[in-house]
Amino acid sequence: MTTDPWAFEEAPASEGLGAGAITVVEGSSFCISDADGSIRTGSSQGVYVRDIRLLSRWELLVDGQPPEAMTVRHPEPFSAEIITWRPRARDVRPALLIVRRRYVGHGMREDLDVVNDSAQPVSCRLTLLVDTDFADVFEVKAGTAPANGWSRREVVPGVLTLTRRRGERSVAVEVRGDDGADIGPAGLSWSLDLPARGTWSTSVEVVGVFDGDRLPLRHPRGLPVEHTDPAQRLRDWRRSSPLMRTADPDLARVLQRSVEDLGTLRIFDPAHPDRVVVAAGAPWFMAPFGRDSLLTSWMVLPVDTSLALGTLQTLADHQGRALDPASEEEPGRIVHELRLGPAAHLSLGGRSAYYGSVDATPLFVMLLGELATWDVFDDRLRALLPAADRALEWVEHHGDVDGDGFVEYERKTERGLVNQGWKDSGDGVNFADGSVARAPIALAEVQGYVYAAYRARARLAECAGDPVGVRRWTERAEALRRRFDEQFWLPERGWYAVALDADKRPVDALTSNLGHCLWTGIVAEARAPRLAELLTSPRLFSGWGVRTLATDMGAYDPLSYHNGSVWPHDTALCVSGLMRYGFVEQAQQVAVALLEAAAHFGHRLPELFCGHARDQVGVPVPYPTSCSPQAWAAAAPLELLRALLRLEPQVHRGRLRCAPAVPEQYLPLDLVNLRLGRSRVALQVTATDWRLDTLAGPALELLE
Repeated sequence: MTTDPWAFEEAPASEGLGAGAITVVEGSSFCISDADGSIRTGSSQGVYVRDIRLLSRWELLVDGQPPEAMTVRHPEPFSAEIITWRPRARDVRPALLIVRRRYVGHGMREDLDVVNDSAQPVSCRLTLLVDTDFADVFEVKAGTAPANGWSRREVVPGVLTLTRRRGERSVAVEVRGDDGADIGPAGLSWSLDLPARGTWSTSVEVVGVFDGDRLPLRHPRGLPVEHTDPAQRLRDWRRSSPLMRTADPDLARVLQRSVEDLGTLRIFDPAHPDRVVVAAGAPWFMAPFGRDSLLTSWMVLPVDTSLALGTLQTLADHQGRALDPASEEEPGRIVHELRLGPAAHLSLGGRSAYYGSVDATPLFVMLLGELATWDVFDDRLRALLPAADRALEWVEHHGDVDGDGFVEYERKTERGLVNQGWKDSGDGVNFADGSVARAPIALAEVQGYVYAAYRARARLAECAGDPVGVRRWTERAEALRRRFDEQFWLPERGWYAVALDADKRPVDALTSNLGHCLWTGIVAEARAPRLAELLTSPRLFSGWGVRTLATDMGAYDPLSYHNGSVWPHDTALCVSGLMRYGFVEQAQQVAVALLEAAAHFGHRLPELFCGHARDQVGVPVPYPTSCSPQAWAAAAPLELLRALLRLEPQVHRGRLRCAPAVPEQYLPLDLVNLRLGRSRVALQVTATDWRLDTLAGPALELLE
């Protein structure tokens, strides 16, 4: 296993988390524990803040024994109520109920209640064992020990402090108890004498200190949880989100789950506390990832445009400026992974960003152009135009080193990702016979993203009153479209090559990447019917979604990460691509299948699931280490809804195109408080008709 953080290509292993593991998330802080609430050493469990594990042990004992788990409740994403008990002992000691109320945010607060429901008094000793290794998430993912440094423990009245220093940087955790706590180097303890029917309560705080800066807890003792910033932000998110009603209860639950999860996955840059960014996924990827955050923000536009704006602003701030092979930074390049805390500095020799992505840069321009269709083109968007132009300069220079007119990738460091498209596992790009393609690699969907980026830049030029720019970028888009069709189309196969390899040979595997090409519009009209046929054939369509690789390809494996599995975001983009080219029935078929799959996952689509055929297995098979909630999986149902509504706002022109093609089983369907620029609209769709009303703001011209 590699020890390099950026070269990690799949979800971290789940060994040691245990069945029923409890995850609590707030921003970039999270806690993973056993089902009884305890964090035990030797696993990936812990309390993480700014990508540093502040606690690697948090083990509660009653008279030296751990209580048994009973149930857990999650009132909010940032909290958990964990109910455990000490069973009645053979010596007739009464049973005790132990309730742990946990709140995460810049650290952790845990409220403990011990309840004696018996008719006799009880005495016991409560112990909370505390330890930490201060490992960063990269070390935890790789299973390596923290780098050299020194550490110490200090005990002062009411506080146990553990500190570690690496080089010039230091990190500490303060564990604060109440006046009744006995605090020592190993943790905290309390001697309890509970009367009959009595209850004892205490509260413990876990506070992170980074380079001497003590982080203020999001849920400090004494402040009611409903008054904290995270609680207020979630209320605001729910209040501002459109109200969606549908006749199908499963669809309603899926959409509600999506909105809730996306609210959870929002993070805030410490340098810009008012700027919201969408993270890639909980718990391990609570950081901006260029590709993931951009695609998620695109899909979430019908619900919220602030995620797109904040993501674009943050990525623009960290856009490549210099040539640095170690991080693969290049002028104009958009980051692949950005860590806002000190972990990257500790693990990466001062670097906080890795740029090894071939698609994030054109996707940046695509999203900015799309945002202009959903929101007002004002100074916020205008300020991002220079970043868009730097991104396109990267596309045409550093992205196309050999000058063949296509963007390709080859890693600049042995520590970087071998494959730098969205299928970034080491075997993610392969020929029909299963052999792996050799870099430099020009991916088909990336050429589609570049085509769409050119079209987006033309739209932005229109918004800026630049007709010359409109013509220039439109011409570049059409030239690329013709060149792509000439070089990537495989007449003997009847589909586009997934890539061109180092020798410019077409990589001839049949993959879901074709759907991305439809989504971006780079596909020639005459080729589209064949692609629609393939995407909905048993070779690619599992009955639950579109497989990443067709069943008759050499590398096909339904249990693989990228070679036969189903990724919801991938399938959702295929649906949008099918709908874009007018294949309504096919788009409906795939959309309904994916939404039905969601019902089997508790109405929350996972990052991916296995590609087994529906008529063979009968249920979608979970992928063992799938991340959940994961940003673009959470956003996928919103992309499906947008595609089925055929909703195409043109706020920059004061227009709106809508032609609902919603399957009858979801009707009637109402969408209320949809924000389009300065307008709010309501859309009602029935089996026989549909209606759009302006609730507030200027009315948009409705196009046929």
